[in-house]
Amino acid sequence: MQKELSEEQQRDLEAAAFRRLVTHLRERTDVQNIDLMNLAGFCRNCLSNWYREAAEERGLDLSKDDSREIVYGMPYEEWKARHQSEASDEQRAAFAKSHPHHH
Repeated sequence: MQKELSEEQQRDLEAAAFRRLVTHLRERTDVQNIDLMNLAGFCRNCLSNWYREAAEERGLDLSKDDSREIVYGMPYEEWKARHQSEASDEQRAAFAKSHPHHH
């Protein structure tokens, strides 16, 4: 039986889980976005896009760069320079197979 939570409690728990996910992704710089996409169907960029879309739905102006910095913990270009490696042929092939319409 699921415990009944108030909307506020549910929002607070979801926010805490989101913050923990973001912290985890920031710490796991060894996990590349393409690997996340290939295995889970989303990556850090997707998460930052969802964050930005949620802001827009609430009438808040949040840029793509700002939402990415919230997720990455630093400017995206800095994260890429520090942590992103070139995708292997195998990673690119797996991505093309699992996400044929993704650009």
